[in-house]
Amino acid sequence: MTPFTLAHLSDPHLPPLPKPRLIELAGKRALGYVNWTRNRHKYQRREVLDALVADMKAQAPDHIAVTGDLVNLALEAEFAPALHWLESVGPPEHVTAIPGNHDAYVRATSHCFDETFAPYLADDDGRVGFPSVRRRGPLALISLSTAVPTLPLMATGTLGRDQLASIEDVLERLAAEDVFRVLLVHHPLKSDSRQKRMTDAPALLALLKRHGVELILHGHDHVHSTVWVEGPNGTIPALGVPSASALAHGRYPAAAYNLLTIEKDNAGWRCEQTVRSLGAGFQIGQIKHARLI
Repeated sequence: MTPFTLAHLSDPHLPPLPKPRLIELAGKRALGYVNWTRNRHKYQRREVLDALVADMKAQAPDHIAVTGDLVNLALEAEFAPALHWLESVGPPEHVTAIPGNHDAYVRATSHCFDETFAPYLADDDGRVGFPSVRRRGPLALISLSTAVPTLPLMATGTLGRDQLASIEDVLERLAAEDVFRVLLVHHPLKSDSRQKRMTDAPALLALLKRHGVELILHGHDHVHSTVWVEGPNGTIPALGVPSASALAHGRYPAAAYNLLTIEKDNAGWRCEQTVRSLGAGFQIGQIKHARLI
């Protein structure tokens, strides 16, 4: 079997931010806009994102996963440019996107992500909803949504009772198939931050312990991370990446993406991770290679 390559990037926070209308700058958005104008615009850069995507496309991955936070304040004016950007990354058959907390920043526009990016979310039957399953080569991509509006200064995510019940059904069904299961979720499954955690992560971890997947991909924390969570037959790697548009700043590294090479290995699977990251002069290069499975 020819190896299948899956690229993973996250948190593009598509810059620049459109000028908001005064009526839109209330509550949580007001704080987010101040943060953008004082800080985030300095290191969330479109030229960084463009360089990263150009390098990723040059690697010719078979599929691309974008694990949320395409926009910043979920202004209505942000979604059309974000869709244009995602279309430049690739068509829906080659790209899967899920929402992050910034994509559902406030209740008034929390519906916009699903409506705008429906072709990139839909399962193989064309249904838009979570969880969804897309089959690509030997992969079963299982998309979840933790994107819910939250109070100011909070960036938590929640799956909810209905989604958790459906996830169990999906995992039970896929466990009987010879597929490489990749779970896509914005929030990490393990977090020390009360303000940024997935509130019902313990319930998801319990499901994974019973039914398993081969790989978990997430964003949200804007850092490189590899965490191992318990599955029914051993541990499962959970990978995070920095923001795809970020210059290095403070404890946050420069933009990067994961390139995963997946193939059958006798009765099991082999999965190798390559990390490519922004370096000097907006050059992208390999900074890590490791076998995960």
